[in-house]
Amino acid sequence: MVPELIRCINYYLSEHPTIVGFRWSPTQSWGSTWSFLIFSISTYILTSIVLHFFLYIIGRKKPVPLGIVPAVYSLFMSLLFTTIFAGLLTSSAAEIQETKWFWRRFKTPIEWLLCFPLGTRPSGRVFFWSYIFYLSRFLQMFNTFFTILRNRTLSYVQLFNHSTLICMAFLWLEFSQSYQVLEILLTTLVFAVIYGYRFWTEIGMPRANFPFVVLNFQILLLACNLVGHIGVLPLHFLKGGCNGMGAWAFNSLVNGVVLFPLLRYYVKITRLSSQRYVVSLKPEPKW
Repeated sequence: MVPELIRCINYYLSEHPTIVGFRWSPTQSWGSTWSFLIFSISTYILTSIVLHFFLYIIGRKKPVPLGIVPAVYSLFMSLLFTTIFAGLLTSSAAEIQETKWFWRRFKTPIEWLLCFPLGTRPSGRVFFWSYIFYLSRFLQMFNTFFTILRNRTLSYVQLFNHSTLICMAFLWLEFSQSYQVLEILLTTLVFAVIYGYRFWTEIGMPRANFPFVVLNFQILLLACNLVGHIGVLPLHFLKGGCNGMGAWAFNSLVNGVVLFPLLRYYVKITRLSSQRYVVSLKPEPKW
């Protein structure tokens, strides 16, 4: 019973014909054109700005009640990222097993995960899950809308962050960028935990007793990605080159740009939290 269940799960995660036969192309993959990318990001930014100013014009100061929508959304996203993580993990193992005859003289499996051989095309199992991850970035846009409706604030940092991350996921597929497998595995694992935690708090369960849960995970993810990106460089120059290095450079730049303001914000709120904690420890005056 258990072995059959494992084989069934493995089939739908890495051996299904749709997954094995995937190919990134404008005729076979929805959202795979530059025009779609530009239009979707422009629509996202414009919709966010219009929604924010609409609430401002009508004088809405209280949060818009959303009911169970955020909780259902968080649960769905957590399950989605868990599925992508499991699918990419099993697909990577199958891909390494089937293609290592081609590159085993020059690379180890870890090196393959960091550095795709030159000439790698965006097709097959690994790129199918990269494509699903790319589509999930569009679903993450709803975080901005929830923030506007609930908090009546429009974060331009959030607009920039979501827009660049969509571009980054698009470039991974368009140029078969190296290192994307490990980055997607790290990202989906972290976001599965983050959205699971958000679902936990949305249904009224107690929050964690340590501060800034989501921010801590995001900083950890970006730091790990930067370290991994640095590891690609020696493979590129010493092992015959890595595929998609132009997209890799853009990816590294985005990670650095996003990490810097997050660190500044983290230091700021940590300092404020410490000050409030010290004030709370002071004894109340006796009158």
